[in-house]
Amino acid sequence: MNILITGAAGYIGSQLVQKLEGLIKAQDKPWYIIATDIRNQPHYATGPKTSYYKMDVRAAEFTDFMEEQNIDTVIHLATIVTPGKKSNREFEYSVDVLGTQNVLEACVAAGVNRIVVTSSGAAYGYHPDNPDWLVETDPLRGNEEFAYSHHKRLVENMLADYRITHPELEQTVFRIGTILGENVNNQITALFEKPVVLGIRGSESPFVFIWDQDVVECLIQAISSEATGIFNVAGDGAVTITDLSKMLQKKTMRLPAGVVKNGLFVLKRLNLTQYGEEQFNFLRYRPVLDNTRLKKQFGFTPSFTSKEVFENYIGKSWPGE
Repeated sequence: MNILITGAAGYIGSQLVQKLEGLIKAQDKPWYIIATDIRNQPHYATGPKTSYYKMDVRAAEFTDFMEEQNIDTVIHLATIVTPGKKSNREFEYSVDVLGTQNVLEACVAAGVNRIVVTSSGAAYGYHPDNPDWLVETDPLRGNEEFAYSHHKRLVENMLADYRITHPELEQTVFRIGTILGENVNNQITALFEKPVVLGIRGSESPFVFIWDQDVVECLIQAISSEATGIFNVAGDGAVTITDLSKMLQKKTMRLPAGVVKNGLFVLKRLNLTQYGEEQFNFLRYRPVLDNTRLKKQFGFTPSFTSKEVFENYIGKSWPGE
């Protein structure tokens, strides 16, 4: 089996390649990894079972590349999670949405058997009327004003169309909660590093967390699992702003919703924060993912609850060490 991984030099991609290569070696699996990313070289050493190629998911030659490599399975990780300061909505759309479209078209043209896609709980959207616990059959309402959320929704709509028009391409889609791990550093972890925990008055903004190694294990299991479909990926339970404050031993500053929204508008334009008013609902109404289907139908139980994941993260005592 030849396995192509997009975004292979990213946070999850790099861990996946290394873990997968170790598994192939240990179990003498007849698998080969084709790792791709826009970076010239990965920051890790690749072994004999991995070939690394600089490749943009938007590249016109992606189909030819897949055919040349005789790809059986694609793990599509390439996406923009934390935009750079020079990023813009058009560029993010070209990578997240048009890049995925290009990968899907290449999969069909090259006769790929299966694609595994990392989506996000953000695809459900950030809304006051979200169910207390979201399941995979709930509607996708990714907020248009928030690029990441909206793009995840558009990508999933595209995937749904492909399940109808190209059923021969098997799909496993993971809607992932907030990932924490030893080296994770993104917009959400930045919230936990502030002197106080920012809260919006009247909202507990619950988080669902998943340990990064559990995400990697899900991706590996999806390569050959008989179970395909859509699965929420999160630890059991949720952690509220009040819970976070207690575990961090910090005070919570609860501000009126209008103050937060207007403040984000001003601070972003002064380049004093990476958040803008478009992410206000992201801070206020967080999607809480039910992982029952992941455990019962996909057959994967996360190693830690959401609370335990956060305790691992702030304790700096990494499981397995």
